[in-house]
Amino acid sequence: MITSVLVANRGEIACRIVRTCRDLGIRTVAVHSDADENALHARVADAAVRLPGAAPADTYLRGDLIVEAALASGADAVHPGYGFLSENADFARAVRAAGLLWIGPPPEAIEAMASKTRAKKLMGLEPLTSVTEADLPVLVKAAAGGGGRGMRIVRSLADLDPELTAARAEARGAFGDDEVFIEPYVEGGRHVEVQILADTHGTVWALGTRDCSLQRRHQKVVEEAPAPGLTPELEESLRSMAVRAARAVDYAGAGTVEFLVAGDRAHFLEMNTRLQVEHPVTEAVFGIDLVALQIRVAEGAALDDEPPRARGHAIEARLYAEDPSRDWAPQTGTLHRLAVPGVRLDTGYTDGDTIGVHYDPMLAKAVAHAPTRAEAIRKLAGALERAEIHGPVTNRDLLVRSLRHEEFAAARMDTGFYERHLAVLTESAPDPYAPLAAALADAHGRSRFGGWRNLPSQPQTKRYVMAGEEHEVHYRHTRGGLEADGARVVHADAHLVVLEVDGVRRRFPVARHGDEVYVGSTALTALPRFHEPTAAHAPGSLLAPMPGTVVRIAEGLTVGATVQAGKPLLWLEAMKMEHKITAPATGTVTALHAALGQQVEVGALLAVVQTAE
Repeated sequence: MITSVLVANRGEIACRIVRTCRDLGIRTVAVHSDADENALHARVADAAVRLPGAAPADTYLRGDLIVEAALASGADAVHPGYGFLSENADFARAVRAAGLLWIGPPPEAIEAMASKTRAKKLMGLEPLTSVTEADLPVLVKAAAGGGGRGMRIVRSLADLDPELTAARAEARGAFGDDEVFIEPYVEGGRHVEVQILADTHGTVWALGTRDCSLQRRHQKVVEEAPAPGLTPELEESLRSMAVRAARAVDYAGAGTVEFLVAGDRAHFLEMNTRLQVEHPVTEAVFGIDLVALQIRVAEGAALDDEPPRARGHAIEARLYAEDPSRDWAPQTGTLHRLAVPGVRLDTGYTDGDTIGVHYDPMLAKAVAHAPTRAEAIRKLAGALERAEIHGPVTNRDLLVRSLRHEEFAAARMDTGFYERHLAVLTESAPDPYAPLAAALADAHGRSRFGGWRNLPSQPQTKRYVMAGEEHEVHYRHTRGGLEADGARVVHADAHLVVLEVDGVRRRFPVARHGDEVYVGSTALTALPRFHEPTAAHAPGSLLAPMPGTVVRIAEGLTVGATVQAGKPLLWLEAMKMEHKITAPATGTVTALHAALGQQVEVGALLAVVQTAE
């Protein structure tokens, strides 16, 4: 029996594994980088071991250090979570060679499916070896790894070679393997997958389907189980192919077989030999704990002949610290408050934690389960709408609008959902009374008498920035209470304002963190009474839209070079995502401050392009 597990991962998945181990009475050991010294996963485990450094290559990807940590801490098993070394066959072998139990599939199965090209051959499929106009569009993919890294859609033959080069570079940096391949890109397809669980006694469970079609940058955003709208015949075909893939490599443990579905046809994509981020929706529908079952399988226990029955519908939304309206730019800073009521919340953060630049920007996964799909959608959208998320910009509003979009509600979504609807889904629609509520709460909080003065006064003015725009509000104290344009003040204190607008009373909870004010789900920044001078940048200045690392500079980019409008000049990498910085106009580079490998803060001046006269 396993008594102590080292979790070779970080963040949300590490916390989730610790929770199950604690329920089973198993001691846990965390590993952490220097950047994660105070991270939640390092705090909730029974013990923690430092991995010196901050970059993944120096820490969470160092299998030798993790094995040493397991031995030093007295662990007798290692759970890899997902990402990092979870699909690294050499790491699995090193764990076993050290006399530790590996909570995952056999290294041989990992190796067989680790390369997407080998996986396709096992399933009787071959990637494209040459591309013609008739083959377009195609998808360039990294043979190792996942999460959208090293993946490019190519719609023109002229773009093929540059995108192959870019995909190889990204794959090399992310996975240490620059092998890429080409396959047809299915327009309007749905991303559907099957959860597999197998034991070492020959039993393989196919735990239903999941739909993961809502994606940005080839990374999933909303997932659900079961996948809606599939015919019984197609669903049976998917399960059958998934079981065949598992048996082909003598699989054991949890895994996922992924498909692209178009019409009534399913195209095999890959098999992930690990737990998936979206596994909670399967757990909710089948009433199981997949991590607990992984541990049982690793201990040699046999699964029942048949899996439990599926019940109801579950939907998961990934909450990211990112700004969808600004090309999904990742955000950093202090997470003052995170609370999503009424649903399961898997997270690696708690109030007061810092969101840094080194890792994925996912804050949490919110999961709702209900008897029907429509009820699950309503439950999750309502929970996210009422959530308290105070800190960096997140994709919360996008998630709520996505769940309530008619295309999603009717289960007519596909992987191009955000390409079609992003502009509408990110339209700014802040509450117009939020600035007034913030001002009234602030005025009460600053009153030296602790309440409203029973004396008339001059009108008061406060200014806030909300959704990128400046708002000015006015109110005044009177003998009869407070007066404000367009609303009657029913109640006001430092934490709650109640306004009556057109005969309807509305409650506005208010929280303040420095100059940042949160009125319900609306974030505002208080401005000083007088405008302060700001640093001016020359026209054509390229500023870093996020903190990150300069990972590529366009060939030949130097001071004096001529550049064309829209052409990529620099590439920044932050939180596992790569972002292009393009020329704002055709002109000449008059300054270049960026250097390869340089760490930059948001707003840093990278280059200046002077527009051609």
